[in-house]
Amino acid sequence: MPRQLEITYTSSSIGRHRQQRRTVQALGLRKLHQSVRHPDNPSIRGMIQIVEHLVTWREVEEGEKQ
Repeated sequence: MPRQLEITYTSSSIGRHRQQRRTVQALGLRKLHQSVRHPDNPSIRGMIQIVEHLVTWREVEEGEKQ
């Protein structure tokens, strides 16, 4: 099964650079402690790398429950 990444918004982006705020929005994160799932690909990994200090993430299988 294809892998997915579960990304959780753990720290606020207030006072951060515009690129970091927009990256959090592009990942679909709006509220603290919200989690989203995205396919595991290089573009999503690059976005995580930009905001790694604001989010936590883990690899999950596609059929795995939240």
